[in-house]
Amino acid sequence: MTITITAFERSPDGGKGLARDTRVRWALEEVGQSYDVQFVSFAGLKEPAYRAVQPFGQIPAYLEDDLVLFETGSIILHIAERHEGLLPRDAHGRARAITWMFAAIGTVEPPILDLVTVRLVEGKEAWAAERLPLVEARIHARLAELSTYLGDKEWLEDQFTAGDLMMVHVLQRLKPSGLLARNETLAAYVARAEARPAYQRAFAAQLAINGLTGA
Repeated sequence: MTITITAFERSPDGGKGLARDTRVRWALEEVGQSYDVQFVSFAGLKEPAYRAVQPFGQIPAYLEDDLVLFETGSIILHIAERHEGLLPRDAHGRARAITWMFAAIGTVEPPILDLVTVRLVEGKEAWAAERLPLVEARIHARLAELSTYLGDKEWLEDQFTAGDLMMVHVLQRLKPSGLLARNETLAAYVARAEARPAYQRAFAAQLAINGLTGA
């Protein structure tokens, strides 16, 4: 079995771990699977050959022999189901971990991505200043709900799962805005996950590549 993932040849964040290939790298490190990386330029994302692999021209794609996947939720679920380490063995525990994966990308991530949009894409629009507080309020509401559930637990369930991996990577996108730091429970939760050796290896790999490409 040969696993290859695609990644930016130069990540927009300069290797800070926010690009979505980090999620897949982290998952593979957690389950002890080696992988190769195919680097793609921004121009390359538009090429027909890449669109045949990733129809939307995004990073990452996942290639495993004759299997091609895209969308990080799907990729990580595939990894977690094939290798031990990211899903509990009992059926109910597995189902709950998968539920948290969906919650991360379906409930928590959308308002966070809105924040990125309003600041970076729409920031010069006359109405951006009015929209920003509304977006931040939606984020704070989601963070409050999540932190209430987490409470003083180490992880969302009884052990670290793919649900935590997805959730933490979604929350990391809030770091530059300072919004994550305002929620002590979730800031500590993210820090615990970042201290995991598998995350450290994934982060270092992406940072090293961006260093080599001059980011």
